[in-house]
Amino acid sequence: MSATNSHTDSERPPVRKRRRLIVLCVVGLLLCGLALGYRHFWYSHPMGTGPAGPRVDRNAFATTWTEQPVLLVGLGDSVTAGFGSSPGHSYFKRLLKNPSNEFADMQGICLSKVIPNIEARNHSLSGSTSLECLDVLLPKLEVQDEKTIGVVVLTTGGNDIIHNYGRTPPREHAMYGATVKQARPWIDNFRDRLQTILDAIDSRFPAGCHIFLANIYDPTDDVGDAHHAGLPSWTDGLAVIGEYNGVIEDVITQRDNVHLIDMHGAFLGHGIHCVKFWAKHYDAGDPHYWYYDNLEDPNDRGYDALRRLFLLKMAEVLPDAFGRVEK
Repeated sequence: MSATNSHTDSERPPVRKRRRLIVLCVVGLLLCGLALGYRHFWYSHPMGTGPAGPRVDRNAFATTWTEQPVLLVGLGDSVTAGFGSSPGHSYFKRLLKNPSNEFADMQGICLSKVIPNIEARNHSLSGSTSLECLDVLLPKLEVQDEKTIGVVVLTTGGNDIIHNYGRTPPREHAMYGATVKQARPWIDNFRDRLQTILDAIDSRFPAGCHIFLANIYDPTDDVGDAHHAGLPSWTDGLAVIGEYNGVIEDVITQRDNVHLIDMHGAFLGHGIHCVKFWAKHYDAGDPHYWYYDNLEDPNDRGYDALRRLFLLKMAEVLPDAFGRVEK
């Protein structure tokens, strides 16, 4: 009897060691999984491939919109300048002409197909603020003849907000880190400045023009945690963006020839939280990142989505507008 017990006891230590080893292995795997999951959901920004953004109805581009001379003008910051895009893939260039490797659903859908007498000039400048748009860029746009209609695309105000990335105390045109109260006079100045910019554009086109003005997107997907993108924390960041976008929308409602491009809404779910399936703006159909490495400009897929937004609004507005001019 004692010999049997002795034999059984001698087997227990190896069994316990194996169990401990199994437990440690399982715990280690779980920790590795958690670490990988954390890295994926917080730091992974897959860009995806193929088309991005809404579908554009081909029928809207099946017939000529106008035979009159039209000048397509780009004004504003790096988004309209196309910073971060590969050659020929900025939204401005894609509006005018399809790139050689155009997606099948967009082949033949561009302004040069429906406006045969169109020219293009892009006066935008990467890094420019709304003040520089008014003082530096607008003077480059000359007064046109009495036959040329203007189609103007404009992105401005984003650099007013994001510069200088918290590296300097917040001030007007570089307000990163400001409270809403601190930014209030700067926001009011932006309202006045935007009105002046739009008036100046109108004055350059005696034959009339239509302005397509984009609001400002939020790479944090409406979360406001810029620190997860490597920038300093900013408690009132979302509120300041919201105030600027409110100004843009208010000003647009006062003008029949200015039209909102909702870049902010379209890009939600495609910022730094694009892979988080539980997030409010998660896009299951395209859970990918639409921003360039610098966080403040689109990548090629983002620019694809943006040109679709512009084309959809243009197809809604311009055929009827051009028809009224020609009559």
